[in-house]
Amino acid sequence: MSEAPAATQSFDVAIVGGGMVGATLSVALAPLGLRIALIEAIPQTSAAQPSFDERTTALSNGSRRILETLGVWRQVGAFATPIRKIHVSDQGRFGFARIDAAEQGLAAMGYVVPNRALGNALWPRLQQSAGVRVFCPAEVGEITAGEAAVALAVVQGGAQLKIDAKLVVAADGVQSVVRSAFGVEVQLRDYEQTAIVTTVLPQRFHDHVAYERFTPGGPLALLPLENGRCALVLTLAAAMTEAAMAWPDQEFLAEVQRRFGFRLGRFLKVGRRVAYPLSLSRATRTSSGRCVIIGNAAQGLHPVAGMGFNLGLRDAASLAELVAERVGQADSDPGSAALLAAYDAWRSADRSGVIAFTDGLVRLFASPLGGVRRLRNLGLLAFDLLPPAKAALSRLSSGAMGRVPKLARGVPLR
Repeated sequence: MSEAPAATQSFDVAIVGGGMVGATLSVALAPLGLRIALIEAIPQTSAAQPSFDERTTALSNGSRRILETLGVWRQVGAFATPIRKIHVSDQGRFGFARIDAAEQGLAAMGYVVPNRALGNALWPRLQQSAGVRVFCPAEVGEITAGEAAVALAVVQGGAQLKIDAKLVVAADGVQSVVRSAFGVEVQLRDYEQTAIVTTVLPQRFHDHVAYERFTPGGPLALLPLENGRCALVLTLAAAMTEAAMAWPDQEFLAEVQRRFGFRLGRFLKVGRRVAYPLSLSRATRTSSGRCVIIGNAAQGLHPVAGMGFNLGLRDAASLAELVAERVGQADSDPGSAALLAAYDAWRSADRSGVIAFTDGLVRLFASPLGGVRRLRNLGLLAFDLLPPAKAALSRLSSGAMGRVPKLARGVPLR
């Protein structure tokens, strides 16, 4: 006697990808009384989980407010280091720019947070939420888009489960399987650079200053951490990566010193190094059928300005708000064409502005032309003298250039 086929489990929203953006969206939607499925391939506590590894993330004030409104910032904030000032310079040139949080009327320009702290705050909330069903470790197999719902085959523990959802959210990263299944193409630009991410201990205390240093070999970022340490993102030409990863610690620190200078004294120690190839990826659409594309699945950015995760978090906050607005209404379908169109329109300006700004920085400071270098040097000097320009950049980095999501304004969804 053959077994009866397993019954299909029905959900309002299925979120594929439980990294920082997907997990935040799940936490935001959990109180709305919807049936939410979260599908993630790698457990949050696994050393193989790329979203919650030893890296750190720079959170804007808008992102902090999103996490605060969701009730997770208190736990995350215990591990956060405030950025009081930002210092931008161009190696070999006298121009520089400074942004001071106090001058902007802010307690901090942002906060540097260990990714593991974010995972440890978000995932327990998910597992305690009655409205969220977590499939992990699990992978999505076949995806079939229907007129009223999307059918997904979920492989978990060697067994295949069937679920359907009115809305599917692609939060599964740059190589998104869900995005591809819905036929959304991606525009790619290989920067032919690699970011080496690690921590360093400088001789002098960082005074909560974040440094962005542009060099002929690529940008270098130092972000303040607890105990006087700094998170380092060193960008190198891709051809140098293998050699740089093999350098002894002292040789690596000497290269960092050569590029950064002695503003923080000598660099004394370096942690474990991890290399990440750099490129710009941009989905040609942010929705298709009953699918919305968010976070790195929608856009993967160069880390030069630290805006990628903050942009993705605003994706999640905007989508959660649109879904919340329709709960209980006659047209409460979270995958309706009207909701997806509203999401596309909302995210367009913020997304385009941040992508253009980040890509423009990479191109501008990568140019070896003397005329361009002189112009950008003058630009840094002018920026340092113009408070309105600093205020505009502050608004851009926090997503305050257009419609700001409720969560980023400290307003609960319900």
